[in-house]
Amino acid sequence: MMSDMPTRSNGPSLEVQMSWWTMTGLDGDAESRSLEERFHRIAEAGFDGINGFVPAPEEADAWRKLLERYGLSFSVNAYPKSAEDMARFLDQAKQFERIDFINAQVLTPFLTGQAAEALLSDIHHLARNAGIPVYIETHRGTITQDLIRTARYVDHIGDLRLTIDFSHYVVAGEMHTVSEEAEALLQKLLTRTSSIHARVSNGEQIQVDVGSSGEHPMMRHFERWWRSGMTNWLETAGQVGPFPFICELGPPPYAITADEFGSRREELSDRWSQSLLFAQMARSIWKDIVA
Repeated sequence: MMSDMPTRSNGPSLEVQMSWWTMTGLDGDAESRSLEERFHRIAEAGFDGINGFVPAPEEADAWRKLLERYGLSFSVNAYPKSAEDMARFLDQAKQFERIDFINAQVLTPFLTGQAAEALLSDIHHLARNAGIPVYIETHRGTITQDLIRTARYVDHIGDLRLTIDFSHYVVAGEMHTVSEEAEALLQKLLTRTSSIHARVSNGEQIQVDVGSSGEHPMMRHFERWWRSGMTNWLETAGQVGPFPFICELGPPPYAITADEFGSRREELSDRWSQSLLFAQMARSIWKDIVA
């Protein structure tokens, strides 16, 4: 194992992961970097882990070896529509063995009320029995489609744990400013924070460049929410770590391009440098909280 790579803590700590999705097409280079070159770039930049997908069987050994070599943690994303889907995915995750937690986008946006709550409870019980935590992401087009609905889940499901990505609610609600009503609901969700996806919306686009030092006015809100989520986790998770913070800036069409009408390759922002900025912000917030 490389000696300058980050080591992991058994106590409560921050773990900053890079999204494998974010690595897509970085620097206009979609496929030429090898698997190990991408691992090396992530580790060399100081990230603690990778958030990605369960590797295909033919790639599983290579992923295990590289995760071990670079000392990186690993989480994956799941997209179930039913408890049966989640059970099958958990079986795949257990076969890979080296997965710390699963981020789930539950793809049933039109399922509401008691039926939705029953599905979320079923997913929680499956995860507990499998021994792999599953966190439900706050995401458009999923079971957590809107802020009000998700706040009701928090009221009704005592063991619900969330991956917080408020960019979806900011853009869906056109939150150029954040009302008291919205803030109260967002804070309710933050009491269930188990991980954070870092992306900033301006209320019109889902993902914007926040400036080289985070000058965008919406950055202040996201920093507040990240701080609140971390604080709530520290107060409710006991002495169990680490806390995952995932830099997840998507390639086009998430990233805004200058050629929307064409090939969509001319991105207006640098996803890599923005990811490094978010990682720095997360570590600064964490350090201030635990000081």
